[in-house]
Amino acid sequence: MTSQLTWSDGELSDARWLIDRALQEDLHGQPDPTTTSLIAPETMAKVTIGSRAHGRLAGLPVVKLVLDALNADADMTVFKHDGDVITPGDVIVSLRGPLGLLLVAERTILNFLIHLSGIATVTSQYVDLVKGTKAVLLDTRKTLPAYRTLAKYAVRCGGGTNHRMGLYDGILIKDNHLAGWRQQNPTGTLADAIHEARRRQPGMKIEVEVDTQTQLADVLQARPEIVLLDNMTLDELRQAITMRDQFAPGLLLEASGGVNLKTVQGIAQTGVDRISVGALTHSAPALDLGFDWSI
Repeated sequence: MTSQLTWSDGELSDARWLIDRALQEDLHGQPDPTTTSLIAPETMAKVTIGSRAHGRLAGLPVVKLVLDALNADADMTVFKHDGDVITPGDVIVSLRGPLGLLLVAERTILNFLIHLSGIATVTSQYVDLVKGTKAVLLDTRKTLPAYRTLAKYAVRCGGGTNHRMGLYDGILIKDNHLAGWRQQNPTGTLADAIHEARRRQPGMKIEVEVDTQTQLADVLQARPEIVLLDNMTLDELRQAITMRDQFAPGLLLEASGGVNLKTVQGIAQTGVDRISVGALTHSAPALDLGFDWSI
């Protein structure tokens, strides 16, 4: 079992907000007519949430938060924790409480768990492929709206590292920013843009995207903290590292674009410091988990 991961206050707050909206979406403030038609309020049941696939668990605190939101008084026994490897047949958690409320909670609980565990599972696959290299595997801002903190938590459950949380906590100058800036500064260079950002946002780390060696040479003059190497070939990545080592040692190089499970190992072996992968959060398939009960 991995060292146990816990949610921050911010992650808990975001989860409660999402759960409230998920339950409103499902119930519209009304009782579930299927459950109330068929299940007597006093009926108790034991429920187990288990794995039907190999993967990595993420999002377990959602179980209690959903039950609390429904005022479901249920006993909960936890067998697995976030970050744990799970295999088919593993019991993750067992619950004993009112059957009707457990059935109402079922889909909301699973929707969170399968999505977040899917992210953790894919992340762990990427992390395994870059082991033995210096590369740190990073997520991006390509998350479902309002899911950012939970998705990035799931990345950590899979052994990955979080990039900036949002626009507010880091400067990342990309091609569209530069295109807009050059409308106002037609003779300006990439280095000029970095100096301007540093002047306006002193103390904030700056990352700049480049897609050619010429752009990289320009950027290195201004010494941002990180340079994002966008959609470069393996040879181009190696050339970029050589140029960095010569002109700006200590500056971090991050590869992005065209990164998938087939290419990530080769990219890591070039010697880049960081690899960012949007697929960790925007394309992770759901992990198959089950919700089974017995009266």
